[in-house]
Parts: sequence; structure tokens; C-alpha cells
Amino acid sequence: MNARQAKNEAALSTLRVGSILPILATLEEYGGNPEELLVAAGINPSLIDDPDTLIPFAVRGRLIALSVEATGCAHFGLLIGARMELSSLGLPGLLARSMPDVETALRALKKHFGTHTTGATLRLDADGDLATLTYEFLIPHIEATDQIGAGAVAGLFNVMNSLCGPEFQPLEASFAHRKPSDIRPFREFFKIPLYFDAPQYSLIFSRKWLDVAPPGADEELRRILQKQVDALEARRTENFPVHIKHLIRSSLTAGNCSEAEVAALVDMCPRTMIRRLNAADTSFHELLDETRFELARKMLKNTSLQIWEIADALCYSRASSFDRAFGRWSGYTPTAWREISGKAPLESPMAGADLTNPHPYRRQTH
Repeated sequence: MNARQAKNEAALSTLRVGSILPILATLEEYGGNPEELLVAAGINPSLIDDPDTLIPFAVRGRLIALSVEATGCAHFGLLIGARMELSSLGLPGLLARSMPDVETALRALKKHFGTHTTGATLRLDADGDLATLTYEFLIPHIEATDQIGAGAVAGLFNVMNSLCGPEFQPLEASFAHRKPSDIRPFREFFKIPLYFDAPQYSLIFSRKWLDVAPPGADEELRRILQKQVDALEARRTENFPVHIKHLIRSSLTAGNCSEAEVAALVDMCPRTMIRRLNAADTSFHELLDETRFELARKMLKNTSLQIWEIADALCYSRASSFDRAFGRWSGYTPTAWREISGKAPLESPMAGADLTNPHPYRRQTH
């Protein structure tokens, strides 16, 4: 894989935005400015309102790198991981907790990990009396891999505690990066032998823990959650317009919103993607307009970003182009919307539009 291919693969790998919430909480503890760093990392602050929104996997690494710089905390990633728990992984995490034993829970978590991120995966190996749970990066050359990896191992520790109970005790933790100059935070958190410069980020424990029944094991709940997770998996591929709309949100965050870029995310040529959207009675540009309008309203209402910054975040080459588009959607300029939206209900050509409806803009042609 050449450098260009690696960069493209990194841009196409996604992550649930809910995974950055522990980063923001840790930043606040250190007196940092979460919104400022979100913007600096290329993340629209309004996206955190929906934890299931997808963002580029590499953007999280950029945010962590900026956070380490802003706080001066060399073990920032470890602190993030210490906040992680099963629920941080969304529905697959809840499903894992309901499984009859820990091995089944971990295998279900691995199977559905792609709904959380496509930039990394989990691996479970059992050999003799030992079991190894490993976090593996699927893309190379992203920022702060050492911080992400340290946090991932801490997160795996918390996952096992959730599934096995507080008596869970691993045997060792391994990290695929250099030994930090100050190892005390790692020793205080893990309280087990630590190995750095290892081949992988992993947690090793006795195989007996795989047979333990999680505290939340519940057959009826498992049946309900499995249906929801299966539906989540299906929506990623079957509800094509909704899937494309989610990818458009991710592409906007990454600074790319072309048909070609989004088509690449679903491994299609643009013509095939357009044909499938037409068959669903919509178009790429309609979905792009819907997504931009939703994000624009959130940013205008919930952030202090300048109009030109919002235009840039939504991939407009000029603020004036964003002004005209927002006027078509709402009947207001962005500035007027921001001034009025917090004071009184807006009456506009788009007032009352159901943004869950796939096509509120069909009457427009641009």
C-alpha cells in the first residue's frame, strides 16, 4: 500500500462520534476548551448530539493529539480508556452484557464491532489456560496511535470488569509502543505486569474467565437487543439513502463531499451509486442539501462559530455560496436564523419540514 492509498483508507474508515465523549470529559477536567479543539480537529461540535453519527476514524487521533498538546498530559489516552465501558460501544456493548457467558459476549462484540468503528477490530485468542483480547488497528499512519492503543487496553480492562465483575484480574497488559517516561499512571490503573514494545495492544487473562456468566445475562433482553443490532447492521447496507446520508455527514467532517468520495466509501463507482439513489427516488444532491441544512442549523444555534467557519465546515468554497443555499432552504440568511432561532418560532418556506423524510427538497433543482 503506497502513501496515497494509506491516506485514502484512513479517510474512509469511520468511528461512532460517541467514542469521543470521554475525550471531551477528560479535557474539561483539565480545564481545556472542548469546542475549540473539536473545531481544530475538524469535527463539527453539533455532531456530538447524536452518538451514532459516523466520523472519520483518523479524526479521533487528531483530536487526541491536540488534547495531549493542550493539556500537557502524556498519559491522556490512558485517562480516556479509563472512562470507557461497554455502553460506550453502543448497542453491541449492551448486547455483549446480555450474553450467557463471557466468551460468547466477546465474540458478539467482535462480530458487530464494525457498527462502532471500521478503523479497528477486536480479536480473541484462547490457547491452553490463557486467553488474549487484542485491539488491532486496521489502518496505518494515524496520529496518536500510542495514546489510542493505551486507551484501548484500558477500555478492554473495563469491558472485562463489566462482563466478569469487579473480581476480574488479568495477568498482563501489552502495548505496541515505547515505554513512557512516566509509567506510574499505568501501574496505578492496571496493577499487573506491563509490557511495552510488544507486537500488539492486548490484555492476557486466565481462560477460566471466558466461562463466567455476565451480571447482565438475560435471554429475553438478548433476543431484543440482537434484533436491534441486526437491524443496525442491515441499515448500514440495505437502507441505502440513509446509509449514504450518514456517509455524507462523515465526508463533510473530513472535508470531502463529492459524489466520488462518498461512492468510494461504499466501494461503488459514482454512476452506480447515483443509479441506486435514483431507484430510491432521491439523489446525492438532495441528500447533501438535507445534511448540510441539518448541520448548519445545529451549528448556528449551538456554537459560536463564524459564518465563514460554518461554510468551510460544510465544504462551501465561499461563505456567499452558503448564504444563498441557506436562503433557499429556510428563507433566511444564516445570520438572521441565528438571531431569530433562539427568540421565536421561525416561519419560513421550510418551516415544518420533516427532516426524517428523505426528500424535503425535491421541488428544488440545483
